[in-house]
Amino acid sequence: MASMTMAAASKALLPSSFPTSSSSSSPSSSKPKTLRFLSSSRSLAAGTNTSSVINLVPNRSQNWAAKRGGVLVVRAARGKFERKKPHLNIGTIGHVDHGKTTLTAALTMALASLGNSAPKKYDEIDAAPEERARGRGTVATGRVERGTVKVGETVDIVGLRPTRNTTVTGVEMFQKILDEALAGDNVGLLLRGMQKADIQRGMVLAKPGTITPHTKFAAIVYVLKKEEGGRHSPFFAGYRPQFYMRTTDVTGKVTSIMNDKDEESKMVMPGDRVKMIVELIMPIACEQGMRFAIREGGKTVGAGVIQSIIE
Repeated sequence: MASMTMAAASKALLPSSFPTSSSSSSPSSSKPKTLRFLSSSRSLAAGTNTSSVINLVPNRSQNWAAKRGGVLVVRAARGKFERKKPHLNIGTIGHVDHGKTTLTAALTMALASLGNSAPKKYDEIDAAPEERARGRGTVATGRVERGTVKVGETVDIVGLRPTRNTTVTGVEMFQKILDEALAGDNVGLLLRGMQKADIQRGMVLAKPGTITPHTKFAAIVYVLKKEEGGRHSPFFAGYRPQFYMRTTDVTGKVTSIMNDKDEESKMVMPGDRVKMIVELIMPIACEQGMRFAIREGGKTVGAGVIQSIIE
């Protein structure tokens, strides 16, 4: 509720059609006229800028204070913002299924009982625009290869795309919540701020800086025989099979082939054990000693282990 003091200049601001004591009974004043006042609480003086105004429709039955140079009270459409009471932002902290939404719903019910706000149901809180915009993250599933992972830890997402950083906000195994996952566990990790499109099969989650993506390496490879389900014919340098690394297939090119004596070879026969240089078309999180399979046409034709990383 704002108030405006009408000084001696109030008459100069009144339009000629504004009803006065002598004209209030005339037929021409039967229709209400629009009066424009400044939306301000300071005194009005002659020459005041009237660009920001509140439109008022005067009532003939009212005894207008403006007419007598008194105080005009303007009632705004919205309530006045009071600064007399402290304003608190209440936040609940915890990871997945720790009861954050339940606690928030209880707080809204308690406040509603005091008449200060409307209660919110459990499902209304999770469906709030802020929650939909923020999201809870994306769950990535896989096996813990080594080490441990805990809720709240920061991890790198490595491979296939530029490395990204995120935080683990939840750990689950067999639909049960864990505080920590150990090596060998098949778990689902809730990753903060990640979308489904940000995660691809074959990516690796690791402690920041412990593993990096590479596209070129030297490897020792055994080529399966025909009797072992392998190829029926030899292959040469330039061969482009699929390299199955951890959980994904990546196309790669065999750029060079060497025998056990590190002598360059032009051809690899089924059953041979050779050293080869491989160049992948996409970066993969790999390291020395990591094993992989060579696939062609949906079947495995060889197996190898990375001997050294080139780039």
